[in-house]
Amino acid sequence: MSDERKKAYQARFERVLDHIEAHLHAPLEVEQLANVAHFSRFHFQRQFADFTGVGVARYILLMRLKHASLQLAFQPQRRIIDIALEAGFENPESFTRAFRSAFGQSPSQFRRAPDWPSWHERFVFRIPERKVDVQVEITHVEPIRIALLAHRGPVNGLNATVAQFIAWRKASGLSPVERCRTFGLAWDNPDTTPPEQFRFGICGELEGDLSGNALGVVESLIPGGRCARVRHVGAHERLGDSIYPLYRQWLPESGEELRDFPLYFHYLNLLPDTPPGELLTDIYLPLK
Repeated sequence: MSDERKKAYQARFERVLDHIEAHLHAPLEVEQLANVAHFSRFHFQRQFADFTGVGVARYILLMRLKHASLQLAFQPQRRIIDIALEAGFENPESFTRAFRSAFGQSPSQFRRAPDWPSWHERFVFRIPERKVDVQVEITHVEPIRIALLAHRGPVNGLNATVAQFIAWRKASGLSPVERCRTFGLAWDNPDTTPPEQFRFGICGELEGDLSGNALGVVESLIPGGRCARVRHVGAHERLGDSIYPLYRQWLPESGEELRDFPLYFHYLNLLPDTPPGELLTDIYLPLK
């Protein structure tokens, strides 16, 4: 198969994955998904399994359970029965069976103490890297005072650190999510950094003065200056689809030089309030 035909074939499956992300709470039939990709319904399921490494029904179930698990972990006020029904299950019992089978914990156990490393393992697929043409804008950023909680260690433990930052944010009132922006500082690339050395900064725009706290949240600053900005649409797990073209294609051709500050993200909306297909993230690459 020629490179052009491979790209076209991959693009058809990417449309299917995007469609699933955008319609997690709606019926998703195999024939409908085959039509999205313009594939024969008689062969689609084998083609999908070959592309992702998992069957289409299993993939849809895992994506629905993923969104439900994030609601369990980060929206403790939501009832499990409401989460189950929204995920397409007829009753809490069928939801609990599917959840325990997928993650080894019941929904209530996961809510109390999520096993994030095991959770991450369920979402390792063999989907090829997407080829994205990024739209880059040069912009000037004003300095931003932030509250920062540093994560160090395997990326599969990052959600536990996120939960700690959310708890601090709610308790302190110094970075209310309703009016303060949310950022992530990408000190390291998880694809190339040894797991135990991976670092990531979880940040919220800061109001008032930050005092000492048990969690280790500290005051920091996103410095002002020129940045290249790219808007990523879709799941946070695919941010690399927009980051790599920025480094590989745009930067060498632009003649720009990088400033001594890491790449960072501005999360314009957040899980689990926003479906993964509707997430918007601005990626900032600091320039001299």
